[in-house]
Amino acid sequence: MRRLSICLMGGGTGLSVLARGLKAYPVDITAIVTVADDGGSTGKIRNEMNIPAPGDIRNVLAALSDVEPLLEKLFQYRFDSDNLGRHPVGNLMLAAMTDITDDFGHAVRELSKILNVKGTVIPSTNTSPVLNAVMEDGEIVVGESLIPTKNKKIEQVFLTPAQIQPMSEAVEALYDADLIVMGPGSLYTSIIPNMLLDEIAEALVNSKAKKLYVSNIMTQPGETTDYTVSDHINAIHKHVGAPFIEFVIANRKMLNEKISSTYAERNASFVKCDENEIMKMAIEIITDENLVHVNEDYAVRHDNNVLADMIYELALSEVSTIQVDD
Repeated sequence: MRRLSICLMGGGTGLSVLARGLKAYPVDITAIVTVADDGGSTGKIRNEMNIPAPGDIRNVLAALSDVEPLLEKLFQYRFDSDNLGRHPVGNLMLAAMTDITDDFGHAVRELSKILNVKGTVIPSTNTSPVLNAVMEDGEIVVGESLIPTKNKKIEQVFLTPAQIQPMSEAVEALYDADLIVMGPGSLYTSIIPNMLLDEIAEALVNSKAKKLYVSNIMTQPGETTDYTVSDHINAIHKHVGAPFIEFVIANRKMLNEKISSTYAERNASFVKCDENEIMKMAIEIITDENLVHVNEDYAVRHDNNVLADMIYELALSEVSTIQVDD
């Protein structure tokens, strides 16, 4: 039988964690990854070499790799030295491979071979876009890393320069997918930046794939303070220009376990699953009693095994295009 094709979209740690969970399933995985990050090691390398941000790409490559644990640990190793820029080895490898191939997209493909990546990792664009935000009070903030620090409500985000071309492989992957999965992750700085490219937005709307959004469990200060699940979905639809999400995986329960005090200190709270508003959008809510848990650091997290299983089950139940090969 033809394997299911699942296309993941996002950035940050959310995408890599999701990719690692799905790697165990008999599916073809493509990950479309944002390259608008401009902070930390990623920002330094991006500015020095004028290449797309490598950090989120590095994390997804590591998540989908099938190599000896020590090699993956080496790829993710971060130098603890200011003289060495505190760079992860993987970021330096991506920068070096870009120098060798003279093309960031080609560099990602070549490193995927070296790391025996089980899937396809594609930067959303082969350029170095700048993410900007228009705040509720009209202030325009330039730079992905600065946006959450303003602690204001975000009205809209956009990329400069305008008319940035996406990777053609990313657009093709969206049309070829059986299921498109967005999130979890930072709404305005990891997920939506991919959708600001016109051809990707069009593909999200027009692809025959089923479309799923995985909602965050907690609000993110400086981005989604007081947001409900429907607020997240509305922000995505607003930036794409049309409603297209058909399913949402969301947490319905309030955890009784003790959680880190840093959430309250940072004004982060549980994302409310406002079922009535979601139902008005004709979006199906999918959840599980064991979807979220509190880890040993008292941080609230998705149970990645449960989440991956939910996504796989959705793909199996909703996709009717699986054909037996002749």
